[in-house]
Amino acid sequence: MRILLTFLIFITAGPIWADTAETAAPGRIVVTGQAMVSQPPDMAVITLGVSQTAETAADALAATNTAMVQVLARLGDLGIAERDIQTSGLGLTPRWSQPRSNNDAPSHVVGFEAANMVTVRLRDMDGVGGVLDAVVRDGANEFRGLHFDLQAPGPVRDQARKAAVADAMARAALYAAAAGVTLGPVIELREGGAEPMPMMRAEMSMAMAVPVAGGEVDVRAEVTMVFAIAD
Repeated sequence: MRILLTFLIFITAGPIWADTAETAAPGRIVVTGQAMVSQPPDMAVITLGVSQTAETAADALAATNTAMVQVLARLGDLGIAERDIQTSGLGLTPRWSQPRSNNDAPSHVVGFEAANMVTVRLRDMDGVGGVLDAVVRDGANEFRGLHFDLQAPGPVRDQARKAAVADAMARAALYAAAAGVTLGPVIELREGGAEPMPMMRAEMSMAMAVPVAGGEVDVRAEVTMVFAIAD
C-alpha cells in the first residue's frame, strides 16, 4: 500500500524573518460525526380528499362539500380525534374545452372542478389500511400521500445526536493517533445540516384492507467537532 502525502508551501506577503512559531495558528483536528437510529413508526400521516366536477362552480363546490362531510363523519366514527384532522387544501378551477384541430373555436370553460383535501394523523398503525378503505367507500377520491412518523421523536433524535458525537470523537482519536499527536480538548461543536428528521425506510410489515408497508423510521444526526492538538 502506498500512502501519498502532499505538502503545500504557503508563501506569505510578510517579512521573511517573521517568527512562524508565533504567527502560526494552533494545531487543530476537525472531524464530522454521523449517526442513524432506526425505529418502527407509531404514526401514519395521510393526505386525502374529494374532488367533484360540475357545469357551474356552485354545483362543483356543493358536491364536494357533501362528499367531504361524509368522509369527515366516517373519520370520526373510526375514532380519529378532531385535533388529528386538518384541512390542507381547497381549490376551485375551471375546466376548458380541448379543440380537436386548429380550425376549431378557441377553448372555453365547460365546467368547474372543486377539491377539498385534509391531512390526517393516524395513531393506530394497525388501522391505517382500514381507514383508507373506509373513506374511499364514503366518497374520498383523491389520495396525495402517506408517510410514517414518530409521535414523540425527541428521545430518538437525542439518541442519534449522542451517537454522532461519539462517532466524531472516535474519528478524532483515530486521526490523532495516526498523525502521532495528542488530542486536546473540544474547541467547537456544531450540528451539521438541518434538524434531524425522520425518513421512511419501506419494508412490508402489515397486511390489511389496503396493504401498507410500515417499515422503520430512520432518524439521522450529524455534528462537526473541532479539537485542539495538545502540546
